Amino acid sequence: MASEELKKSLRICVIGAGMGGLACALALAKEGFQDIQVFETASNLGFVGAGIQLAPNMARILDKLGVWKAIEKEAVRCHETSIRDGASDNELAHVELDYIYKTYGYPHMVGHRTSLAGGLYEGCKAEKAIKFHFSTSLSGIKTWSPKTTFTATPRNGEPFTVEADVVLAADGIKSNARRDMLKTLNIDADIVDTNQAAYRIMINRSDILDDPELLELMDGETVTRWIGEKRHIIAYPISNNTIYNMSTCQPDVNFAAAPSETYTTKGSKPAMLSVFSDFCPKIQRLLNLVPEGEVCEWKLRVHAPLPTWVHGSVALVGDACHPTLPHLAQGAAQAIEDAAVIGVLLGKMPNASPETINKTLQVYEKIRKDRAETLVEMAAASGRELHLGKGAAKEERDRQFEELKKKGGRVPDKWADADVQKMIYGVDVMKIADEEYEAMFKSV
Repeated sequence: MASEELKKSLRICVIGAGMGGLACALALAKEGFQDIQVFETASNLGFVGAGIQLAPNMARILDKLGVWKAIEKEAVRCHETSIRDGASDNELAHVELDYIYKTYGYPHMVGHRTSLAGGLYEGCKAEKAIKFHFSTSLSGIKTWSPKTTFTATPRNGEPFTVEADVVLAADGIKSNARRDMLKTLNIDADIVDTNQAAYRIMINRSDILDDPELLELMDGETVTRWIGEKRHIIAYPISNNTIYNMSTCQPDVNFAAAPSETYTTKGSKPAMLSVFSDFCPKIQRLLNLVPEGEVCEWKLRVHAPLPTWVHGSVALVGDACHPTLPHLAQGAAQAIEDAAVIGVLLGKMPNASPETINKTLQVYEKIRKDRAETLVEMAAASGRELHLGKGAAKEERDRQFEELKKKGGRVPDKWADADVQKMIYGVDVMKIADEEYEAMFKSV
């Protein structure tokens, strides 16, 4: 285990204060590191976003980091999921979720991204070791080892050089650190255009008080997915059943004109209504409640798997190295798993030599890379299966849904499939990092 002197002397810089970056900083502080610098492009963490699923593998880590209880208070526990035909609202499959708590020790919950990020941020603010540098981005990495140096650029100031023993780049899919790493290593990682987009929608309880059918959705403890050809909507109540969160996925008709990576922009309400015009009246009433000018459209972009996440004393984290489509609801969870593993591993380093740091970061990659990339592909595959149009493949999928209703079995919606849940929720990455560090360190 790393000595107290090592933990005191090591400077660790975290780039980005999203879920992965905040979790990195907090995990390192909990391990006893005393000089943790977080650089964030935004001027503050005025959190935005919509709902997020709080799966057991995420909750387990948040609990160990001491922030789960506060996040859980504002979340909604999901007891079931209903998969329905978008046009008719007929139920294709129904899966009970209470077994998740009995099996994995944490229920499946849903919440607001603000609650999750805010809980992590409050945890970080309680740690004296963590210092935030807002309105400051990493604009370029100068050296990778033995000391990593990078240029930090304030929004309204002169660029300056930062020196660190370790840099953890959690700066998202538009990561400058990834750009510099790939350029240094002469690696190409093509952006994969999914040709998909999403709308993020939140309906306030006060807007549906006169609609009993919509109030039933708001008061339920159900994750509902309506599916149609090349489109679906997933929805659930959040914020103690005061907001109904909806996230869609549909063809990105403007993808040719869009930038090559994920970004969020204002969408068109008429265009949104047109995309789902053949969905059931319940969906029409929900979508019509979205105020004009408040349609939030999210372009879905990913990149090809990277040959490596590590160079020198720099490691990529979260969306910087494994952005994923939302169909498994594991994007934030996998970034938080990255952070938890890094915290454990750095806390076990016997010394702070550049070689030890690099090998420890390689152990992080070895523990995390296959798992994260498997889930990236599984999320993409689930989206393909949900969005089938007419034909034999759709008929086979719907037959599987019908078999599930009769006697259980495989769920075409992989998020709700028990075998997939076991693979995701049943893995304790912190335990793996703790138990396997020494053996893996010797093998890299």
